Amino acid sequence: MTAGLDADVVGADAAADRRDEVVAEVTDHAGRIARELARIQGGDYGQRAFDTDRGTWTLKYEGGDVQYLRFEGRGADTYVVSTQQPPEPEDLAAAMTDYDAFVESFNDYVRSLDGVLDDAADDLPAIESVDSVVEARERILSRMREACDQMAQQLNRVEGNDYGTFSARVGSSRWELKWEEGRASYLRVGGEGGVYLLSQYQPPAPKDLRAHADDFSGFVDAFNEHVSEISDSLDTVEL
Repeated sequence: MTAGLDADVVGADAAADRRDEVVAEVTDHAGRIARELARIQGGDYGQRAFDTDRGTWTLKYEGGDVQYLRFEGRGADTYVVSTQQPPEPEDLAAAMTDYDAFVESFNDYVRSLDGVLDDAADDLPAIESVDSVVEARERILSRMREACDQMAQQLNRVEGNDYGTFSARVGSSRWELKWEEGRASYLRVGGEGGVYLLSQYQPPAPKDLRAHADDFSGFVDAFNEHVSEISDSLDTVEL
């Protein structure tokens, strides 16, 4: 037999088993810290670092479970708890000598928050209601919608199409009414990227509506002129 091949090999099972026991205990214990951190920070996931005299411990958690617990000390990083792989027994042993200091650092952090909200005002100021603004907007838009639907019906009859657009310039702004099957689809001021006074998505901001509401009558006048021109041209046709 080749020299040395009959020498006994010391098994690593005992060290590995003890390592796994320690990691399991730390995972359970640090999990309690993770849940307390989640409560303090107000989220299901996050991380926080805690300094000790010998290094820095970083705890990352998600859904109440520890994602990792890392110890950075004297130039070496040890993942005491990790979803990837367990630490080397020697590294774990070295890190665990500082574990109590990590827990105390966490406890100091929690104590520092005691009473921090005692002077926070709980008599909060009243909030103004937007009811009157919304009601006024809905009243104005309802009248605009009614008028635009009437225009859409007339355009549908005259043009014989199920959909189309009518546009006119009022002052310096271009107004456009899109209609479909005798009803207004939208009323837009300012062309592409302009303000939609009527649409199927959402109402305009009160300030935008106020800026253009007074010019709506000018748009109606432009429509009436358009209809009048069409009527005049039809009247001249003889059969």
